[in-house]
Amino acid sequence: MSNPSSEATGGGVQSVDRAIQVLEILARLGEAGVTEVAADVGVHKSTASRLLSALEEREMVEQSQERGKYRLGFGVLRLASAVPGQLDVTHQSREVSERLAADLGETVNVAVLRSHFAVNVDQAKGPAAVSTQDWLGELTPLHATSSGKVLMAYLPEDARHALLEEAGLQRFTKRTVTSVDEVDRELELVVANGFAVAIEEFEEGLNAVAAPIRDHLGDVIAAISISGPVYRLNEAKARESAAAVISAAAEISWRMGYHG
Repeated sequence: MSNPSSEATGGGVQSVDRAIQVLEILARLGEAGVTEVAADVGVHKSTASRLLSALEEREMVEQSQERGKYRLGFGVLRLASAVPGQLDVTHQSREVSERLAADLGETVNVAVLRSHFAVNVDQAKGPAAVSTQDWLGELTPLHATSSGKVLMAYLPEDARHALLEEAGLQRFTKRTVTSVDEVDRELELVVANGFAVAIEEFEEGLNAVAAPIRDHLGDVIAAISISGPVYRLNEAKARESAAAVISAAAEISWRMGYHG
């Protein structure tokens, strides 16, 4: 004989799952009618109607009187207001950074744009990187670092050029790019490839590769990078490591609410 309480629990879980599906559908489509919701969730129209009515009572959805369709309501904002503290990029990236550092054996940094610098706000060190420089809190140049290139690449061209003009294109090594046109060409490749490399451009004997971290709107808000000495992380290995860095960036972006 089936347990009534188990059935009730199972039905409750199913109802919660369907309600979440409804919210996700409205978040994706902007608005939808009962028929569309029912088709997407895979339930009868009467079930979809009951789900929408229950969510409407909690102000999670609201109905457009003119169109007879539903959209997300202000109740969602009340819940979302408790989230920003959890959407701190250093908090969301910590576990991913430590795993990446352990997997690749190199230093991992998360950097954000501050004025005309890339600032490293979090760091994790792999077993092979215990003796490398501590980059935490360091202000690093945008044009000569992998993180800086990523942070610039997704800016409008005029904003990017304003930053470069303010910072200047200082030469740090013989491989530092000091031409705005060359920087622009390289940043086009960053966007096309989804990652940036810096091969002894900021410091002799140091290579790095970085990828973009996005927020829930899809805007690039940070960069995650690995860096290491050329005898461990040569140019070929840096480029080979790009896939792992991109994957880590995508996971952090997902944690930040970006599901695009």
